[in-house]
Order: sequence, then structure tokens, then C-alpha cells
Amino acid sequence: MKSISVEVIGYTYRPCGPFPCDKDRSCGLEECFGKETLAYAFPALEKALKEKYGDKVSLTLTSLDESVPQRVIDIVKEYQLPIPIILVDGKVVPVGTISVPKISEFIDLAL
Repeated sequence: MKSISVEVIGYTYRPCGPFPCDKDRSCGLEECFGKETLAYAFPALEKALKEKYGDKVSLTLTSLDESVPQRVIDIVKEYQLPIPIILVDGKVVPVGTISVPKISEFIDLAL
């Protein structure tokens, strides 16, 4: 069984995406509605992806609160991505938000 790693890189108490939460929950998450920060969105994302994929997916949160690792600086320079940055199996994916449907597309491709 192949295991896929998902890394979320961002600031813990900054927005989990470029747009405010909407009542339609297009991100696929309910638990963090109205809180709109990575601190609440990451655990909700982790729970949703574990429910969908089980042990096929592992998630990591890389917080930029204390410092920005050189590898993250290099990613931003190369790809000019918005934060949060999403990596699936170490590869940058053009998501730019915490979204179960969008991140799932890249997990499905990796599986």
C-alpha cells in the first residue's frame, strides 16, 4: 500500500486560504467554519483526509511562526505561491488554500 505525504506550510494564526469562509463550505470542512486560521483548519483537514484515505495519507504542518526554513524560501522564490503552501509527496501543488476537494485531486493522482 502506497502512503502519500501531505505537507501544509504556513502561519498558524493567519488565514487558511485567500478567501473568507463561505456558508457553502466549498473547502469541504465544517469544524473550523468561521475561525479561518490554519490553527483550526489543519486539524480539520487532517481528520477529513484520514476519514477519506485512512493510513494512505500522512499530514504534516510546517509552521512559519518562528522562522522560515530556507527550503520554504526557495519554494516561494521558484513558484511564487500564496501561503499556505501545499506539498503532496514533496511536490508543490497549485492549491493555495486548505481545501479537501482540491488537495484530494492531487492525492488521487499520486495514488
